Formats: sequence, structure tokens, C-alpha cells
Amino acid sequence: MTEEVGVVTGDLELRTVLGADGVVTAKVRYAGASEWYRVRGGMCKIADERDHAAVHSVLVGVLNRPSG
Repeated sequence: MTEEVGVVTGDLELRTVLGADGVVTAKVRYAGASEWYRVRGGMCKIADERDHAAVHSVLVGVLNRPSG
């Protein structure tokens, strides 16, 4: 579920961005598209910037829903 367009399905790409304030924001886009959409509830504040990679990995696991 995204803030801008609601549900998105299919081949998606995930991007997480760490802001200067320590907030990680998750965005998705259709594979190869140019427009990114914010994942609903996809923001969290981390205490250490080294945790960014772990947050990204967890989101990949949560958002990956292979068919079948």
C-alpha cells in the first residue's frame, strides 16, 4: 500500500532513504519506472546509521510476496 496511489503489485523495486534526522523512508516503484511511491507506514527513526541496511533487509522480507 502506498500513500500516493494505494495498492501496487507486480515487479517492484524498493528504495530506502536515510534522512539527516535519522528517519528511514521506504519507497517503491514499478521495475524500471521513474516515479517512486512512499510505502504507507514505511518510516522509522533509527539510532545509528549502520542500522539502515538492516531496516532495508527487513522491509525486503516483509514486502516480498512471491506468487504460488
